[in-house]
Parts: sequence; structure tokens; C-alpha cells
Amino acid sequence: MARPRVGIIGNSYLINDEYPAHAGGTMNSEAVAEVAGALPLLIPADPRFVSVPELLDSFDGFLFTGGRPNVHPEEYGEAATEAHGAFDRARDAIALPLIRALVERGQPFFAICRGFQEVNVALGGSLYPEIRDLPGRMNHRMPPDGTLEEKFALRHKVTFTEGGIFHRLLGATEVMTNTLHGQGIKSPGARILIEGWAPDGTPEALHVEGAAGFALAVQWHPEYKAACDPVSRPLFEAFGQAVAAWATGHCPSVRRLA
Repeated sequence: MARPRVGIIGNSYLINDEYPAHAGGTMNSEAVAEVAGALPLLIPADPRFVSVPELLDSFDGFLFTGGRPNVHPEEYGEAATEAHGAFDRARDAIALPLIRALVERGQPFFAICRGFQEVNVALGGSLYPEIRDLPGRMNHRMPPDGTLEEKFALRHKVTFTEGGIFHRLLGATEVMTNTLHGQGIKSPGARILIEGWAPDGTPEALHVEGAAGFALAVQWHPEYKAACDPVSRPLFEAFGQAVAAWATGHCPSVRRLA
């Protein structure tokens, strides 16, 4: 029996500063294949090559990954500054309307890091360009040096709404996470229900309120060692259940999976 198909939203890169390429982290594919039990397929997030209607009909679910380029602030009505960093307008042009279509359709998706920010912007929210510059906020960015294990080490707690979806999925109101991001939610978009916060008040987990299907997003990186991490594994397992259900013609909400 064929596995359900998960489209992984990729990023654009220049190899050796000159050769254009689309790529996605191996950890994302591992989490989708080994924990969600789905077939991972990388999507070149560029409207020159794919369209939202094609994607909706070609996949059973989607993973919106992290990436160094940020959502362009014009997408939430602000001018770009140096603090906003680099951008990927082609990914914006695919990811944002795709998220809106998935919410409307009830098709499952799971969003991570930049994907978390994309979900908020897609539904009308805004972002802070640099969390660490705000009074009282921590530096949530990836350390510039160290091994991969050191960079993806658990850094701070996230506290969940008691009785919420994340509490029920993970069986705890507080977990340790490997937060690695520079930007964060400034104002939540319509139907964005924040359910998890860092100790400094930065939003770290959300779901789309009233969404017909699985529509979760986290600001940390659950794809890292997802198969053996007690926080990451239940998230990808629940996502896998939702994707498998969609592939067989069903549309279970995350509330029924939790």
C-alpha cells in the first residue's frame, strides 16, 4: 500500500554563491518518513514551477519548514529594514496562499520555525523583526558555533495552555525545546490561537482555531531527532495520522487525534 504523500516546502539557496538550488533539511524528510510514516517529497517553493491548486491535489499533507530567509514584511503591511534580514519572495508567494487554502479545505499541515511565522502572516498577523532586541526578551537564535548537537540542544521551557491541544498531545503543560529563531509573533492573525509560550512571553506553539483539519505550528525544531525525542515524536505521529486519514478520504481534526 502506498504511503500518504507529504509535500515539504523547500528553500532557495545559492551553492558556492552562484549555483541556484532548491533544498530541504534531511531531518525534515527523516521525521516525515520515520515518524509520520509518510512519503516525503520536496517542493520547489516558487510560483514559476508549481501552483497552489496543483499542490493541493498532489499531496495529502504539507510540512512548512524552517529557513534562513524571513517572510517579507510587506506581507503584513510593514516596510523592510536591515533587521528583517534576507527574504525569499518566491516561497512567500507559494507558502502563504497555500496555508490559507489548507485551512479552508481542512487538509493537514504542520509548520516549523519560519513555517510557524508563515501561518501567522498568512492569516493576517505580523512579526517582530528581531526578538532579542525587545526589552526583557531572550536571544532565541541558533548559536553561531558548535556541533550540530550543541546547536540543536534544548534551550528553554515552553508552557502550554492547560487542557489545550498541545497539552493533550504531549501529556504535559511544560516541555523543554530547542528554540532557534530570530523573529517572532507581534500580533496574532485571525483564528491564530497561541497555546505555548517561552519564559520571556514569546509565542512558541499555535493552532488555527476552528480549522477543520490538523493545523498546528511550533517555533522550535521538532524535526531534530524526532524519532527518539518525547516532545517531537507525538507531534509527528499525530501529523502522520491526520495525513493518513486525508489520504483515505477522511478529514479528522486535531481535536479528535489529541
